[in-house]
Amino acid sequence: MPELPEVETVARTLRPHVQGCVITGASLLRDSSLHPLSLRPEDLQGCTITDVGRRGKLLLLELDAAQAARPQVRAATGLRLAVHLRMTGRLMTYPANTQPGTHTRCVFDLADAQGQKRRLFFDDVRAFGLLLAGTPQTMQQWSFWRELGPEPLELTDVAFSACLDGRNAAIKAVLLDQKVIAGVGNIYADESLFAAGIDPRCKAALLTAAQRSRLLACLKDVLLLSISQCGSSIRDYRDANGNVGAFQNSFAVYGRGGQACRACGRALEKAKVAGRATVFCPHCQK
Repeated sequence: MPELPEVETVARTLRPHVQGCVITGASLLRDSSLHPLSLRPEDLQGCTITDVGRRGKLLLLELDAAQAARPQVRAATGLRLAVHLRMTGRLMTYPANTQPGTHTRCVFDLADAQGQKRRLFFDDVRAFGLLLAGTPQTMQQWSFWRELGPEPLELTDVAFSACLDGRNAAIKAVLLDQKVIAGVGNIYADESLFAAGIDPRCKAALLTAAQRSRLLACLKDVLLLSISQCGSSIRDYRDANGNVGAFQNSFAVYGRGGQACRACGRALEKAKVAGRATVFCPHCQK
């Protein structure tokens, strides 16, 4: 948490606040929040934020370094700031005179095209989040980035089936593996497997072609529905406007162990799959 829908929502809500802004200053308040491969935040002074996007569970701020204060940064192409929010990371903008809070790990001072100033805070209560600013070459040195699997919303049936071939692990474990498919976590693995009527403990390689096709379709439907509802707010997640998501109100199985299945009325069961708490319906998910 956050997973693909939440990070996508943060990207969409943060973009209007920072796109076109110039980074006029930066302060790192916790060294462990910066990846060892990263440029220092202050190295980004003079860079313009051209876009905000996502790759898997990573938030990406695309940067134009043509006017960077430091010559070595000005020469960089494809520069971006990747933010791994992990459990409690949050990016939000504030008025220019706002002081960092207890859990603020990094501050970026911004100015838009009209000269209006604001501050972008990276807050992280648990301090598991991570910042990495670098070029495409730098990003390729980061094993997490280099090994990310394909985006689920872009997968075809053929490509998805290839992801499952030869994998004898439980299908839920495969869905959670970021090297196989990027962006899916516990919530959306449980929800998509229920929607597809597949037991999360089934071996991925043993799923039929029809099951694989149905699972991919359900995974896409669940992710898109969650994005349309601004993601799921379980504990700490907020979008860049400080708003909570609403998809948690639509959960069919996640976090509902022992409660009645919304489809058949029988009790949902709990199990450990891939070391993660898993909820499923033994009647609907044969």
